[in-house]
Amino acid sequence: MQPPIPFRKGHGTQNDFVLLPDLADALELTESRVRALCDRRMGLGADGVLRVVPSEVDADTWFMDYRNADGSIAEMCGNGVRVFARYLVDAGLVKRGGFVIGTRAGDRRVEVHDDDTVTVHMGAVRVFGESSATVQNMLFPGVAVDVGNPHLGCQLPEGSTVDVLDLTAQPGYDRALFPNGVNVEFIQELGPDAIRMRVHERGVGETRSCGTGTVAAVKSWLHSKNRTTGSATVDVPGGQVSVVITDDGSTLTGPAEFVAEGTLSSQWWTAHR
Repeated sequence: MQPPIPFRKGHGTQNDFVLLPDLADALELTESRVRALCDRRMGLGADGVLRVVPSEVDADTWFMDYRNADGSIAEMCGNGVRVFARYLVDAGLVKRGGFVIGTRAGDRRVEVHDDDTVTVHMGAVRVFGESSATVQNMLFPGVAVDVGNPHLGCQLPEGSTVDVLDLTAQPGYDRALFPNGVNVEFIQELGPDAIRMRVHERGVGETRSCGTGTVAAVKSWLHSKNRTTGSATVDVPGGQVSVVITDDGSTLTGPAEFVAEGTLSSQWWTAHR
């Protein structure tokens, strides 16, 4: 019989995750189990699941097996990486400071600071086109951005606020440009180095925050000003992060917090295979 399975529950600016330590790489993480874990009534409730497994490429690196709440596999999650990194330090699997985490979008270097905030080196950020999103029959022009996963950053007109948008349903988007779906960010400028953002994540819905989305939002905001580099604080419903875009990369800095830990019963795990 499958023994009880340990878990931790954490969040990065209220983008929340169930983290499953699987150091022996033995858990079968099916779509059904992910959906059940993330269900906020029948499960633990989360925007996604982070499975901690050894890297198949480098014995000194841990791999973040990330799944969206609908069970689909995702390439990268900036808030998830911060929570993942904090867990590795708390569990004594790595030393506090700088180290590398493996993701489907490639290795990501992180720094876990003394105050438990985490900086993630998010890699290159690439604008690959212009498109638009539709919400409530309103059309919002946007910039297509690759942060290891696909995004569409839509800058709101001056004087508009992200508060009025209904992001319950998936915004309409160009499925030819985004054949695997897209995370859609809506951006409101607050000042010369500050923006607000709301996001609809593919496979999840609207979330309180999206790490890769904040990077994409800053990149698209800079692009709207004909700038290729810069930095900004990003206010999201779940808090605030800081993003820096350089010629050859980007960083995301923000909190990572744990709120609970426990075990999943073997009966529950078996029932949701």
